[in-house]
Amino acid sequence: MALQFSFTKVENEVLPDFRKKLNLAESTEDVRNFFFYASMEVLGSIFMDKLNFDDEDITLILDREPFYKVSQRLFSSEDFMSIWNDSDLPRVLGRFAKSAMQRYKRLEKYSEKTDTKIRK
Repeated sequence: MALQFSFTKVENEVLPDFRKKLNLAESTEDVRNFFFYASMEVLGSIFMDKLNFDDEDITLILDREPFYKVSQRLFSSEDFMSIWNDSDLPRVLGRFAKSAMQRYKRLEKYSEKTDTKIRK
């Protein structure tokens, strides 16, 4: 059996602040940004200064699970792939993305109700 790295400790350090920010999110764009910042915090803790991350490296997607997309640039990095393939990092990011999507959908629904009330 191959050696597996676990990053749930990093996840648990980032999670309370992420949840707080999601609860305070006023727009779907806030949700996207908070997901990105939390993901970068996790990746920064894992990779330290080995990799530089761009805005497009991790994005929240709406139409299918796991609700996030990792850039091709990261997948072409040997350092990234060695961790990605031998750890729970995909599941950690998936849990963040799932929470973000739940809040995103709630805000979308709430926004539609608000627009209806304003028009009447």
